[in-house]
Amino acid sequence: MATTTLNSVTKIPKMELSSSSSLVSMPVIGFGTAADNNDGATLISVVLESIKLGYRHFDTASAYGSEQALGEAIAEALRLGLIPSWDDLFITTKLWPSEAHAHLVLPSLQKSLRTLQLEYLDLYLIHWPITVTPGKREFPFDKQDLMPMDF
Repeated sequence: MATTTLNSVTKIPKMELSSSSSLVSMPVIGFGTAADNNDGATLISVVLESIKLGYRHFDTASAYGSEQALGEAIAEALRLGLIPSWDDLFITTKLWPSEAHAHLVLPSLQKSLRTLQLEYLDLYLIHWPITVTPGKREFPFDKQDLMPMDF
């Protein structure tokens, strides 16, 4: 039976996505950072080990509370030489429904970029195709806070 060691790197297949300016290569398997317990030190360690194993696509969201630890892990991976550049990674984060309002989308994106310590994201998703009252972060959402989404 084959075993995986920390020194072996798995080549994860990629697919090409068409963007407005070029083709973007996205690893088809990503590493999710949502957890019940957002222990930053543990997440940093896990992300570093996952990079050693070959993961290059990381999925986070402001609602997960994991953006800061993921950003710190990326910075540490660069410092340790595990990756030559943060361009070698594919980072996805998400817009929370309370921020899915025209005047809040860009500030939310900019906050995620600062928290992740990145200049850009590879993919910015609408977390769920609903909108709730601005400022409402708790989940599940109260019915009275649901609003029509303006795509």
